[in-house]
Amino acid sequence: MRKDFTFLSRVVLMLGDIFAIFFSFAFAYYYRTHLDPHFYTFQPDFRGYALEIFCLIPIWLVILAFLGLYSKKNLARHSRAREIARLLIASVVGVMALISFDYLARRDLFPVRTIIFYSFILCFLFLVLNRTLFRLFRDVLYRKNHGTLRAVIIGNNQNTDYLADYISATPESGFRLVGIVANRKFFPKDLKERQYSSLKEALNSARPDVIFQTDERQTEYVYKQSIDRHLLYYFVPSEASLSSQLGDLELVGNTPVLRVSVTPLLGNAKYAKRAVDILLGGLLFLLALLPMVVLFLLNKLTNLTAPALYSEYRLSQFNQKFKIYKFRSMKPEFCGLSPEEAFKKIGRPDLIKTYRKNGDFLKNDPRITRFGRFLRATSLDELPQLWNVLRGDISLVGPRALVPGELKKYGDRSLLLTVKSGLTGLAQVSGRRDLSFEERRSLDLYYIKNWSLALDFQILLRTVKVVFLREGAK
Repeated sequence: MRKDFTFLSRVVLMLGDIFAIFFSFAFAYYYRTHLDPHFYTFQPDFRGYALEIFCLIPIWLVILAFLGLYSKKNLARHSRAREIARLLIASVVGVMALISFDYLARRDLFPVRTIIFYSFILCFLFLVLNRTLFRLFRDVLYRKNHGTLRAVIIGNNQNTDYLADYISATPESGFRLVGIVANRKFFPKDLKERQYSSLKEALNSARPDVIFQTDERQTEYVYKQSIDRHLLYYFVPSEASLSSQLGDLELVGNTPVLRVSVTPLLGNAKYAKRAVDILLGGLLFLLALLPMVVLFLLNKLTNLTAPALYSEYRLSQFNQKFKIYKFRSMKPEFCGLSPEEAFKKIGRPDLIKTYRKNGDFLKNDPRITRFGRFLRATSLDELPQLWNVLRGDISLVGPRALVPGELKKYGDRSLLLTVKSGLTGLAQVSGRRDLSFEERRSLDLYYIKNWSLALDFQILLRTVKVVFLREGAK
């Protein structure tokens, strides 16, 4: 799904918590040393105290995250009492953690006990206040239709009426009702102007971000439409589905709904993967910088009039076009041409069938330069794509980036476009060019549906082995 403000919400909430924690401890210290009339014997050092507290704030953030106070469910509507109880626990544990650090490190951070007591009370109150202000501000934005998800409800079921009535009357839910596909008896009469005769019409006209399905008719078709258009899909379960606990169960108003995900690569997992891309990708880019300069110069010397780098448009997540960079391995006159166009230009249209039959590979391909064969055999032509990784165009690991013209071959192309393409992937380390087109596609789909960080690191390690042993390289 393209529109997702969960990460931004977490960042805003976390910044508010940092300010609340720091202000609470700083004010408690200042109050005890400047405003409290009681006598004290220690030498105040407000600047040093404030610096130490600021450096220790990550301990609090870890505690808050461990208690689920930054989780997606916590950001949604839920029991306020439960959140306040968790904030109280976090405040107690946080203060105890700082006391333990102060004792073990012998820092004398809290010279008098009243500072600890004041800090605990203020911290708890300001954390509650921060979340209250966060939700008030978010609700104001939702009422002005900023950040809300456009929702279409489909299904002839009484839950259609409940959901439609709740979403239309509660902009603070984070959803905005833009279409209903159901018989009129199943939704509020005052919303009849939002009725559509078919899901396809609703998707084309209302341009939703979310589909809610309230019955079990044509679930496969509806789910497929959500995948094709990269939409969030919620299914209102029957009692049997509820008991099986498929998907992530959430509440929209008083209606339990199952959020069905195409891939595990969502929410926190997505940001963890991006962090790995930045850290590991940045390190690899620095290590490869000097070799890339050498390869650039050598490639340039083979043909002074031709560019050493080659770029072309590819497709990645959500059908987004981006420029992918490689060292040029083809003769300049064939760059930018499809294989069919290039072989016809050579006068060898008979090679097209052999090329496609061999999984887009041709031994002694006449389009490739002598130095280009070396680059491809060693995979060194892919090194400039580390820049694409740092930019966020692709990931270190993922499905192969698709050429726009190739989409016709992919029956499950929408699934392939639900995650970012990768510099390497499961298909590349499972045989590289020895695999057929269908086998590569199956491996890419397996990766999408079974993603994990452990699988990513396994693929990266196998990539090193494959590259150095030149397994499947031709």
